[in-house]
Amino acid sequence: MSGRLAVIGLGPGDARFLPPEAADEIAGADALYGYAPYLARLPEQAGQARHASDNREEIARASAALDHAAGGARVAIVSGGDPGVFAMAAAVCEAIDSGPAAWREIEIRVVPGITAMLAVAAAVGAPLGHDFCAISLSDNLKPWDLVERRLDAAASAGFAIALYNPASKARPWQLGAAFDRLRQHLPPATPVIFGRAVGRADERVTVAALADADPAHADMATLVIIGSAATRAIARRGLPPLVYSPRSARA
Repeated sequence: MSGRLAVIGLGPGDARFLPPEAADEIAGADALYGYAPYLARLPEQAGQARHASDNREEIARASAALDHAAGGARVAIVSGGDPGVFAMAAAVCEAIDSGPAAWREIEIRVVPGITAMLAVAAAVGAPLGHDFCAISLSDNLKPWDLVERRLDAAASAGFAIALYNPASKARPWQLGAAFDRLRQHLPPATPVIFGRAVGRADERVTVAALADADPAHADMATLVIIGSAATRAIARRGLPPLVYSPRSARA
């Protein structure tokens, strides 16, 4: 008899961002699968097995969790943010699509969470208040020229842009290249928000103009939002600026 697999996003960090449904699924699971730092966020429970893996092993992780659930267990696979945004829900679906027929009989529950772009946007106001998109700068799973075409299209069409995976030790140059490309389409004063570790004790959020935005402010714990040409920053004496994208737009 097939079991159940819940795909869960842990939110941006602090336990207060974990939805009650996600907490219930975690508490009721026989086993947890996930990237080791995400599993480390969760308190250990007696009798609950943990299976940690590396961050580039998404399909292998999903396959192992599906195999476990196919044997009748109640399994949860966790990731940060929302499981459907650059996270494990797509990997689980991909594994099922190309895997054994038995995996299609498993009860699958994708539990929504708070993704990083929403947490960072909330920290500064409403930069995603009008049309926006999300783009991963990682070229591990797609070619860099495709990233460039998507940046050009999004900026020229008037979207605010949330950039996931902006930089890493193996990819230190891509955010700078993205800023250079966006400067061809957007005004120099366009707000850029760097949100590092939002929702955690070491949270750091800064706002800069696109002309002065320094890619060195970002690492893999950072989410970067670049406003559209219409996005505004409201200066406030003694307080951080409020950044928002007006809900109305003109052709």
